[in-house]
Amino acid sequence: MDLIHNRPSVAPRSGGPTVTDPVYLSSPDIGELEESYLLRAIRGGRFDPDGPELGAFEREMAARVKVGYALGLSSGTAALHMALLAVGAGPDSVVVVPTLTFAATANAVTYTGAEPVFVDCDASTGNLDVDLLSDLLGQLTDTGRRVAAVLAVDINGRCADYDRLLPLCAAIGVPVVEDAAQALGSTYRGRCAGTLGRVGIYSFSHNKVMTTSAGGMLISDDAALVARARHLATQAREPVSHYEHRDIGYNYRLSTLLAALGRAQLSRLDTMVARRRALRDRYARLFATVPGTQILGADDPGSNCWLTSVVVEPERTGWDPGELAAHLAGRGVESRPMWKPMHRQPVYEDRQAALTGAADHLFATSLSLPSGSALTDDQVERVFAAIAEFLEGRQ
Repeated sequence: MDLIHNRPSVAPRSGGPTVTDPVYLSSPDIGELEESYLLRAIRGGRFDPDGPELGAFEREMAARVKVGYALGLSSGTAALHMALLAVGAGPDSVVVVPTLTFAATANAVTYTGAEPVFVDCDASTGNLDVDLLSDLLGQLTDTGRRVAAVLAVDINGRCADYDRLLPLCAAIGVPVVEDAAQALGSTYRGRCAGTLGRVGIYSFSHNKVMTTSAGGMLISDDAALVARARHLATQAREPVSHYEHRDIGYNYRLSTLLAALGRAQLSRLDTMVARRRALRDRYARLFATVPGTQILGADDPGSNCWLTSVVVEPERTGWDPGELAAHLAGRGVESRPMWKPMHRQPVYEDRQAALTGAADHLFATSLSLPSGSALTDDQVERVFAAIAEFLEGRQ
């Protein structure tokens, strides 16, 4: 079945799509099933985190990704914060962070008081450059810095090179925290993304593969780690009848109503991932005919294809990604450059970084295209017609 032309049905949007409706990068894929789960939760009358929906969501997610424990939290950023605290990040430490990532990855490090140290990416995948990391870890340990963790980010749903990354970090006793915010539904050597490090996290924000509108989850096989994170995420309240606190805690638990939404989304995850993969395949076929372009990380069959990004060599194409973006915008189609590297962000530009220029190059030469499973067939055709029109005008 061609998933691009046999779209699973979802709840109709008010008034239906028109040619003037904008086409977004990755809209929420929400329908009648999600509505029924939410209604059931509302009628159940339990809105506290100890209600049945959140516990069920955590158990279902743990079973889905084959991990021992899951902890539902208010955002992927909150999950990163809890994960980093649980592995010992703090004011006396550094955490190695890929420079090609969203700001939340680095921000969560700063919440703990640790210092983010940035490392460049592999130019062909956008993921952390393991060779560069090896040199950087040697420099940090030689100078007496305590490395609390290496944060690996699975870019666009493609997992990092864990075959090399995990032994490297294990040899010097540094835990790997897997930021799989973009990668729920992806696999690596048969294992689910998010389960490859000591602790992993997912994001359920509005534009992710599955969404609870806002929310995230921490997962691990380490029972003590998850228990510690759960304690901190519930205001660090001690198990006594009155309110007593020995630690600074956080109000980070996931809403039970959002957990109900997440349960419905999780039941549809395979279908939503298949839709995104079909879109990726169609983009790959299109740009395979355009010299000087390639789809970033397109050779990974385990990716959930959260976003599809095309990399452009302007000296060969005669056009740059900004020109394509402007053309698409003029036709109501959203696109976006890859992440601006953290070492280029004003808030982090004075931090230590090990660089090759790969992230800067991807930021300058790549463009992420509409990739969401909620795209209708008509919207997909609009996107591809707009790209074809642009390419024909540049020949």
